[in-house]
Formats: sequence, structure tokens, C-alpha cells
Amino acid sequence: MSSLNLLFNEELIKEKIYTLSSPNRITLTDDHFTKSAVLFTIIPCEEKPYELVLIRRSEEGRRHRGEMAFPGGKFDPKFDNSLTDTVLRETCEEIGVPRKKVKLLGCLHDYPTMTNFIITPFVGVIDKDQQLTKQEREVQQIVKVPIEFFANKINFSERPMSFGNSYFPVYYFNFKTNKKNYMIWGATAFMIVSFIKIVYDYEISELGSQEFRVKELKNFKNFILSEDYANYLRQFKDFSHKF
Repeated sequence: MSSLNLLFNEELIKEKIYTLSSPNRITLTDDHFTKSAVLFTIIPCEEKPYELVLIRRSEEGRRHRGEMAFPGGKFDPKFDNSLTDTVLRETCEEIGVPRKKVKLLGCLHDYPTMTNFIITPFVGVIDKDQQLTKQEREVQQIVKVPIEFFANKINFSERPMSFGNSYFPVYYFNFKTNKKNYMIWGATAFMIVSFIKIVYDYEISELGSQEFRVKELKNFKNFILSEDYANYLRQFKDFSHKF
């Protein structure tokens, strides 16, 4: 980690990540999964590594209650013509940043979740002086975490999750402040590990940040629909509570 230059470099990030329509970007689609988008939110800092903005979701809703995530949500055809509309609308709703104040740099690969979403992560920048205002109903807290925290392996844990003849790694970060602990895991942790690998060619995971391919999605869907899924989900939630 000591050799990484984690000062904000817009040109480097844009060069390394993908455009939404890039043929090199892994795009997933399946009728069983709901399309969604999140903003991998960067705040540049002066003369020190930049920060990422995450939210702790409220206890309302059926899914992802109390979890750490990037701002975002599911595609809504009533309001969105594209996933770009989705991510900008959700960012404005959840952390109060108007769409004109978000500078989109590109995207990461799509990622399927165990809760039947396919997430398209957009990488975007907001100004360090931009006021952040949480949506009271859905957001419990807005949290800024330095990128250097995620690039330090001492803060990281992982374990493999198998389905059929395939597996994918499940990642965990435990961010501590003077008053609180924040468990960052699952899809959010995976995006962060993947981003650091793509932009800085630095692999945090010993299991490897294996990217999903379209051909693997069918097996993953079958696994989610199987009786084994509930047992796996309990297993990994138990592990996250111990970490």
C-alpha cells in the first residue's frame, strides 16, 4: 500500500475505468434480477488521499436494512430513461446532491447480488464543499471513508462462497471511528476492491477479485433459487457479525 499514490487523479481514473457502453465492461442482464445503479462517490481532498462517501441505510424497507452502501437504487421506468438517470436521481434523493453537481467519470463492471439485483456502479466526483443531506426515511447516516483505509490489507477480510463448480469471494471491511463501527461488506466491498484493482493494479484479495461473466449468471440465479441459498445467507451474515 505504501507505494500507491492515492491522491485524486481524475485522468488516471477515467483512463482505467470504463464507459457505460464499453465492450470491455462486463454487462449483465437477466429477467430474474432487477436493474439498479449506485454512485461510487469520490470527494477529492487537498494534499491527502481522497474520500469515498457511503451511507448506512435505515431500518425501513425489506432489504439491506442497516447495511453500508453507496448511494443508489433500482431503475424506475416512471422516472428514469436510463441507468444514468437512476444513479443521479437516487444520489440526489439519498444524499442531497443535485445531478448537476455530480461529475460522472465512467463505470465499473456490473455486479449481481444475492438479493436479486444487478448493480451498475457509476464512478462520480462531488466537490469537497458540497453539502450532503441525508434522506431521513431511507438513510440513517452519511459516512466518509478515506480511500487509504480500503487499500490497507489489515482492515480487510474475505472468504469464498461456492455455488456449483464456481465460487466468488465475499469481502469485508471494518471501519472504526471513536464512536462507531461500520461493517462494509458484500457488493459494496466488492466494488471497492475491484476499483482499487482496476485503477491501481493493486490486489487486496488473496482469493482474487473474480469478475462475474454472463455465462456464470445462470448458475448464480439457480443457486439463489435453491434450498441451499438460505443456509449460505445465514452463514455469511453470522460471519459478518463476528468480524
